[in-house]
Amino acid sequence: MPRRRNQGQDENAEETPATGEERDYTVRAVERVCSILNLLQNSIDGVSLIEVGQATELPKSSAFRYLWTLEAHRYVERDEHTGLYRLGLGFVGMQSRHLEVLRERARPWLEELRDEFEETTNLGILDGDHVIYVDIVESRHKVRSASSRGDRDPLHSTALGKAIASQLPDARVRDLLQRTGMERHSDNTITSIDAYMDELAKVRRLGYALDNGENAPDGRCIAAPLLGTHLPAAVSISAPAARFTLKDVEKAAKKLLDVADQLTTNPVTDQQLDEAPA
Repeated sequence: MPRRRNQGQDENAEETPATGEERDYTVRAVERVCSILNLLQNSIDGVSLIEVGQATELPKSSAFRYLWTLEAHRYVERDEHTGLYRLGLGFVGMQSRHLEVLRERARPWLEELRDEFEETTNLGILDGDHVIYVDIVESRHKVRSASSRGDRDPLHSTALGKAIASQLPDARVRDLLQRTGMERHSDNTITSIDAYMDELAKVRRLGYALDNGENAPDGRCIAAPLLGTHLPAAVSISAPAARFTLKDVEKAAKKLLDVADQLTTNPVTDQQLDEAPA
């Protein structure tokens, strides 16, 4: 009677190739995804559907399905005006070292802003469809903004959200707003997508964003985007509206824009990335 092998022996036998047979554990679909992402990573302006098909040796219909799936998971985004594809915001979480370097570089500037204006200063980044506070330097006043590091706020009602959104494609902004809705937090909250897009045009013209009691009735905040960081980030000054008047905002905006410029003038070096915590 032949000896019976157990299930584990059978599985090992199946996984072990015959003598002289070359092992190949690659998965073709995964290889194609990697090819697409590598192509997008090396492109500045974006790539077309035809270029993706050529790089992956896929027909247009199949290439589109790959791109559609990646877009659904936010790893790819499509510009509705040009039809070109770029890497999406899903990779932000994978840029943790870049973010840590930015946080370390921003900290002294946030402290300087806090000391000069005696109000809370913040560094925020887009995380999915909300803004997350990466760092906060609190005002020394007893009455001050109450956000904490790691808190999440809406895109539509905050100065940080507006500043970051001003640097995104309009189609992407509309998609984010439709996904989350535009909940009213005060009488001043913008709840119309078209009105919000008009507000972004103003932000782009001025260079900074204002939350004038839109996220909280008694709050006021200004924010400036951090351009050239490859991260959807911004810095802000926030305070109770009674203490941080519109005249104070005009004065603080100039300094805030200067700080944002200082933070993004010098690119992150490979050494800084190597020294940053993993």
